[in-house]
Amino acid sequence: MNGQNRNNIKPGNKVNIVLKADQKSGKQTTGIVKDILTNSPTHPHGIKVRLEDGSVGRVKEILD
Repeated sequence: MNGQNRNNIKPGNKVNIVLKADQKSGKQTTGIVKDILTNSPTHPHGIKVRLEDGSVGRVKEILD
């Protein structure tokens, strides 16, 4: 499932995100969602979230 719809993402989901620093390379980071930072219902580049380890990025894939 992709991460462009806010309704699909809940705290506790395991997701792949792309960090701001990794946007050019597209390198993905896996983690557990702590907070959802995007307020709009959709975003073309992915909903921005904060993971439990504190990293912030846009969701590319929802794993669970």
